[in-house]
Amino acid sequence: MEYISVSQFAEKYGISERTARNYCAAGKIEGAFLMGKTWNIPVNAGLPTKRKTKISPLLTRLREEKESRLKGGIYHRTQIDLTYNSNHIEGSLLTMEQTRYIFETNTLGITTEDTRVDDIIETINHFRCIDYIIDHANDKITEAHIKQLHLMLKTNTSDSLKEWFAVGNYKRLANEVGGEETTKPEEVHQRMKELLVDYYSIKRVEFDDILDFHVRLERIHPFQDGNGRIGRLLMFWQCLGNDMVPFIITEKLRLFYYRGIQNWGHINGFLRDTCLAAQDEYKKQLEYFRIKF
Repeated sequence: MEYISVSQFAEKYGISERTARNYCAAGKIEGAFLMGKTWNIPVNAGLPTKRKTKISPLLTRLREEKESRLKGGIYHRTQIDLTYNSNHIEGSLLTMEQTRYIFETNTLGITTEDTRVDDIIETINHFRCIDYIIDHANDKITEAHIKQLHLMLKTNTSDSLKEWFAVGNYKRLANEVGGEETTKPEEVHQRMKELLVDYYSIKRVEFDDILDFHVRLERIHPFQDGNGRIGRLLMFWQCLGNDMVPFIITEKLRLFYYRGIQNWGHINGFLRDTCLAAQDEYKKQLEYFRIKF
């Protein structure tokens, strides 16, 4: 049996060392034992199992429709709307109808000279990312989960052929967003660890906590590319996991969304109002599909 230290266990699952130590002391990590003053934890040990989480009517419906591949329901609508809008914000040239056609038929349909292969691949990959967050909605988000989303989003794209790009891993080269500097590559892991520890220290997550997490993530800008889409996927995940109505930032909200991120910290209302407006639109869909919220 191989063992790891408290610090290694904490890093693996994105928790503080104190929390990991407390789990050991409370007997919540199976197989962990104390030798002198040092805890030894089985390398394959997982986080303590929490009480069964109540699953919201929306998450229940999303999982049911995903499993049955039901067309025309909230799962179908969410896949198309979230994928189209999030990709379009980042420059995808595919139309809503092309996105719908890819999801429904796994073919592209009508193409033009402007159709880019990467747009097609990232659309298919984004569908898989949404499936991933539906499956893991009640799981604690870790760095490994975030990296997995990036790997899924960028697999088989032209970026994945660039050795320096680091698909599924943190950036290797410095980058900026909107003309603003972001976290240096060598500091990303520590900043991401701090972000997750701070988020999971909140006893009751509120709407603004999810927005604050998103802004901090975007300012860290942990990946070479794809940060916006990963961030918006995570917000959807966090809403599902905290029994909040999720939301989709649409193209028409794009500039308000950017303004909100830029001003977060001194005028929080910009981003809050934008996301609440998006949430109201998603609530209309829930009402149409008769899903309680």
